[in-house]
Amino acid sequence: MVAEYVHRPVMVAEILAALNLRPGGRWVDGTLGSGSLAASILSASSPTGWLCGCDRDGAAIEAATQRLAAFAGRFEIRRGNFAELGAWIEPASCDGVVLDLGVSSPQLDRPERGFSFQHDAPLDMRMDDRSGVTAADLVNTLPEAELARIIREFGEERWARRIARFIVDARTEAPVSTTLRLVDLIKGAIPRGAWEERIHPATRTFQALRIAVNDELVSLARGIDAGIGLLKPGGRGVAITFHSLEDRIVKHSFRERAQGCICPKALPLCICGHLPEVSILTSRAVRPGEVEMAANPRARSARLRAVEKLGTDDTGRHR
Repeated sequence: MVAEYVHRPVMVAEILAALNLRPGGRWVDGTLGSGSLAASILSASSPTGWLCGCDRDGAAIEAATQRLAAFAGRFEIRRGNFAELGAWIEPASCDGVVLDLGVSSPQLDRPERGFSFQHDAPLDMRMDDRSGVTAADLVNTLPEAELARIIREFGEERWARRIARFIVDARTEAPVSTTLRLVDLIKGAIPRGAWEERIHPATRTFQALRIAVNDELVSLARGIDAGIGLLKPGGRGVAITFHSLEDRIVKHSFRERAQGCICPKALPLCICGHLPEVSILTSRAVRPGEVEMAANPRARSARLRAVEKLGTDDTGRHR
């Protein structure tokens, strides 16, 4: 089973360049997956670079432990949410942090995980299967209005209210407990003429439920805070997102931390003393190249943003 857990990270060359890797540095991979990106980081920072990696998925932890065995003594792996990085690693101790967000290929490709609308399976979608509610719990217990809100806000689905109504009506007869039953309800709720040519009708609803089950957007905001707190002056923070909600959070979080004075514009002089924490390295999100997108269709929606942690001199001014 472990051998089958192989996740191909996207934009590896761009990530490695953004991290500014070098021997002796300390790096963090907050979304370890099968360890492929971590292996690239450790190779590029040989012979003395060190890495801490974490993931919520037990299968990923097992696969990454095997994948990184060749780098014994140069890494530490923990199972958990990257939002908790600050509890594991000393503040201002790292040269780079990377968060490669979203669901991994093995999670999508293994039907029993319940992430995919292509296979019939229990409606689960938990990244950490040790605890928490499943997607089936949400669709079978939430009030119609709350279910519609989740689908609309997290999936940006224009038919959210109608989809929620179809789900609530269907569950009065029998629980909605499998992926393909949910897919059928979504297809029935969205008028056939409104189906998009390149997007499966269930894509947005499945995304919304996955985000809700795993509390992904709250974790992302906390993870950015934690990650920037781990960086030394000159350290790099890199985030790769796969949909607009994630990218918006990353973009706004980076911009807020790059902002200096926050006094009202009417004041003639700054009295807040607020200093920027980071400088933005990517004025626009970096996208994969045409060759990578052709070879890996799942890379098409990827966006990379990066920042560098600023330092201060003895007077508190940035240098």
